[in-house]
Amino acid sequence: MTSTQFFVVTAGMEVGAGLALIVAPALVIRLLFGSSELQTGVAMGRLAGAALVSLGAACWWARHDSGSAASRGLVSSLLIYNAAVVALIFSGSFGSLRPPLWVVVVVHGAMAIWCVWLLRVGHFSDRSALSKGQPVNSSEN
Repeated sequence: MTSTQFFVVTAGMEVGAGLALIVAPALVIRLLFGSSELQTGVAMGRLAGAALVSLGAACWWARHDSGSAASRGLVSSLLIYNAAVVALIFSGSFGSLRPPLWVVVVVHGAMAIWCVWLLRVGHFSDRSALSKGQPVNSSEN
């Protein structure tokens, strides 16, 4: 499992979720949380959708830059995001734990573990080349 694969999976997952929230926020909110009565919820769903599309796009564009300090920063940020999703759901911030939320917990929990693995195995060892002004090898596909 490489960071390139991680960025591709994350890009597909987050862009898909983001587009669903932008296009049909009431439906997605109703499927996940059981209610879509508040207009505020729809607006927040669209905002969250835009954020997820942005996150997915950043991962997609970073997929060939896997050894850089920027990629390490992106993976570190994604660790925070994925852990926060799991924590917010378990804290009850999204209401009762319905079956679709369990899927979200499992997927984001797995993605958080993948982030930790990438950060711990020293996958971003090209930092020394960056500090010396040398080109970074991003041949990993």
